[in-house]
Amino acid sequence: MGLRIDIVTIFPGYFGSPLGVSLIGKAAGRGDIEFRVHDLRRWATDVHHTVDDVPFGGGPGMVMKPDVWGDALDEIISADGGAARLVVPTPSGVPFSQDMAAGYAAEPRLVFACGRYEGIDGRVVETMRARMPVDEVSIGDYVLAGGEAAALVMIEAVGRLLPGVLGNASSAGDDSFGGAGDPAGPMRGLLEGPVYTRPRAWRQRQVPEVLLSGNHAAIARWRRDMALRRTAAHRPDLISALRDLDRRDREVLAEAGYPAAAKGSAAAGFPVGGEDMAH
Repeated sequence: MGLRIDIVTIFPGYFGSPLGVSLIGKAAGRGDIEFRVHDLRRWATDVHHTVDDVPFGGGPGMVMKPDVWGDALDEIISADGGAARLVVPTPSGVPFSQDMAAGYAAEPRLVFACGRYEGIDGRVVETMRARMPVDEVSIGDYVLAGGEAAALVMIEAVGRLLPGVLGNASSAGDDSFGGAGDPAGPMRGLLEGPVYTRPRAWRQRQVPEVLLSGNHAAIARWRRDMALRRTAAHRPDLISALRDLDRRDREVLAEAGYPAAAKGSAAAGFPVGGEDMAH
């Protein structure tokens, strides 16, 4: 049985096309993923189908009503046995990661609660935690108009990790942050380096010779070197978490501006350089 994903939103049309295209759409067509999109306004009881109200304590914006959300989640979660994990996209949540995506891919059912305006009344999450696992999750240090786009990001990250979704099952291990759940994964904790295809020469630029050598060990080493350099340049915050660096790893990081690596320390004393990108 595949992963079931329920999405609760006031804009169900937002998900019409994205869930039906590319690898995720093919997975849904095969039954590897089952999507059910629910219109939150169906649980609103007034003539205007109101889902929000002014915040207690004052302040700008509107807050999504707990009674509407509570009734919706009660009915949706109770269907088909009620075993599910609730995911609430919010900029005040914990950062989403590849490890989280791998964990979600192992779940039987996910329910995404897509808030709008100033967010969902805080009592909804408090109440739901008493009956099921609940995660408040952020995809980055910025604010969106609603949780729909964030839910799509997480769904794609999760869906591509399901068995059979990727055409080449080894592809996920070579991705940036690859090897989630595997401490020895080749890109564990690293950004993926540059990739190349034909033609070999393009606008006076050549494909690196090592990639044409047929020497698989040398190619693997070159790819790891490039991953280390790119991570140091684009995400220096990740460097301090690297463990089990070999001598070549430390040399590459020292060349990239992390001299502490040359002394064998992968966890402390690194200067912060390059561009620190929120993710």
